[in-house]
Amino acid sequence: MSARRQRSPLTFQVTLTVLTLAVFALAIVVGFGLYATMQADRVSLERQKVFLANGLQDQVAAVKREQESVAVWDDSVINAKAGNQTWMAENLSVWMSSYYGHNRVYVLDDANRPVHAMREGKVVSPAVFGEDEPALRPTIARLRQMMSKDASQAGAKFVADDLVSLGGQPAILSVMPLVPSSDRVTQASGSEYLHVSIEFINDAVIGKIAQKYLLAGAHLLPMAQPLGSAAIPLIDKQGVILGYIAWDQERPGLTLVGKASPALALAALVAASVLAFLLRRLRRASSALQTSQAQAQYLAFHDTLTGLPNRALFEDRLRRALLTSGNESKVALLYLDLDRFKHVNDTLGHPAGDELVRQTAARLHHTVRDVDTVARLGGDEFAVILIDVRDVRNAEDISERVLQKLQEPFKLMDDQVFMSASIGIALSTGPDADADDLLRKADIALYEAKKNGRGRYQVFAGDMDDLLLRKRKVESELRSALNGGTGIKLAYQPVFASDGKTIVGAEALIRWAHEVHGALPAAQFIAIAEERGMIGQLGAWALLEACRFAVKTKLPWLAVNVSPLQLRDAGFAEEVALILAETGLAPKRLQLEITENVLLENNDTTRAALAALRQSGVGIVLDDFGTGYSSLSYLRRHAIDKLKIDRSFVRLLDGDGNSGAIVKALIDLAGALKVEVTAEGVETEVQKALLVAMGCQQLQGYLLSPPLEPAQLVALPSLSSANATTEAAASA
Repeated sequence: MSARRQRSPLTFQVTLTVLTLAVFALAIVVGFGLYATMQADRVSLERQKVFLANGLQDQVAAVKREQESVAVWDDSVINAKAGNQTWMAENLSVWMSSYYGHNRVYVLDDANRPVHAMREGKVVSPAVFGEDEPALRPTIARLRQMMSKDASQAGAKFVADDLVSLGGQPAILSVMPLVPSSDRVTQASGSEYLHVSIEFINDAVIGKIAQKYLLAGAHLLPMAQPLGSAAIPLIDKQGVILGYIAWDQERPGLTLVGKASPALALAALVAASVLAFLLRRLRRASSALQTSQAQAQYLAFHDTLTGLPNRALFEDRLRRALLTSGNESKVALLYLDLDRFKHVNDTLGHPAGDELVRQTAARLHHTVRDVDTVARLGGDEFAVILIDVRDVRNAEDISERVLQKLQEPFKLMDDQVFMSASIGIALSTGPDADADDLLRKADIALYEAKKNGRGRYQVFAGDMDDLLLRKRKVESELRSALNGGTGIKLAYQPVFASDGKTIVGAEALIRWAHEVHGALPAAQFIAIAEERGMIGQLGAWALLEACRFAVKTKLPWLAVNVSPLQLRDAGFAEEVALILAETGLAPKRLQLEITENVLLENNDTTRAALAALRQSGVGIVLDDFGTGYSSLSYLRRHAIDKLKIDRSFVRLLDGDGNSGAIVKALIDLAGALKVEVTAEGVETEVQKALLVAMGCQQLQGYLLSPPLEPAQLVALPSLSSANATTEAAASA
């Protein structure tokens, strides 16, 4: 009994010691865990603040870049000083709102007086500038002072920005002078007009910034609301706080503790196990946090579909490459996109299109060197940065290899697809080369490559800038002519029966008598209209004008040419029906001329439009037949009312027996399909006689009649007598 009593205090003491040690060890672990939790949350919060602050600076820089795209432009200087309100609305204010999302734009003269104003996409009275002037005046004055200190510098280098409060709402303010983009326009120092652009910092802008860094719940916090730890101030250049950006703070440490609390409660029973368990959990949590951060950083700078660098990382690498380049070691930029990529999406579906993009990215990556950069800029557009390039020949060699690699067949959805690509090449000129300028040049070269036939590369040449400026000028003048100006009109070339005397119809031909350049070729300005999205407006004008003319005559029918882009518009057939109803022209008296490419595209929208037009009674004519991929298969799929034999075959009838055989075959084909046939470009009696002998039903060409003014066509004997008979019957 005595021994037992002696052992009991010892056992209790040991037990107490063990428990004390266990509790002490547990306290150390818990204390370390709490400290690590707070440290992780604090570091994470500081990182989140840096992310949002950098994102806000990026947004300010984006506003200045967007503003510079219109401020450095000859036309901006000319039209602003001329007080051209319509031009300023389309190019300096409303366009900035619709394309970039700027909320307010003011144009100020050389005395800082408003000459133009826009708010929320609508042109308003310049007098409203007075409401915002007190907040804008310091920044405007700072810019003027900068410009006056060194008037010898180019105006494009001057810009003043700040954060301001307008009506209690914080906004990004950027003020930039309107300066010429070339030596064609000059202006005296101090006479510059100013472009003032404002973008409000609202939840949408903040959300876009936060989304880039995977932060949730970001919003604008007014001054009056209580402030949490997850917030950064919006401070102007005078140090005044205009508001705060707040968000839902990510707490990786606290989240970890919440997940680990059941295990901690269980581990409290055995101190040693608790310590080992917590250390293991902390190591695992730290690794997961690092992995999550690495993944977030990777997603911020890489394309999710291909794994290639995205536009942000691409622009950073391009600027770094240019900084390290020299006169001997240059940087080459390749801009690339796939030809007719939309056709793959339309025919095989978007999954096949995504797979095509992935395979293209892999081929590009394996074609260039490891030191070069391949990036996906979006859609089917890619860019390649080549470093340490000696001359343009090196860039051309690599472009040749890329084109050859992309010409190999792609395996998509159990289908074998053949593709091609177009490449624009721009080469740096030295260590002072500008990244944005190199991007612009490569983009222009890519455009030229696609225009010159696709499946090829094009090196940027200096005269391409001039060509682009000329195209922009023609585009502006064409838009003005369509919006009520003068110069655009229609001529009409009659189509005759085989006797060469009876007019069976006519074709409407668009003409533009330019004030400076004279009569511009239709193919030139129609191509510009298609490139700049004006072909719908131009085509609708031509169709309406032709129908108005036809309804006043006794022409059996009138043909109007239609662009493939018009037929891709789902509402085109309805637009034609509305024009026919407005003018009162019977559908059977209208024929629409299309090219073979329209049928080859095999587009669902195009097929539906053609079917609706034919069902309404409008005739469909296949123009220039025989010059493209003439195929019986698409003639069977698409019902055609008439074939037009191209003038290139008719021209050779005088002495080329092969051409005669081809023309005879085309006429026989039309007869077999039970459709009419017209030969265009008839210029000699021999051509006419041969065509009539072959059975051609309709003739068109300068031998019979050139294109005529409306009054000249109506005055032709076969039409004037018919019109006179109609008028006499109406009078009786």
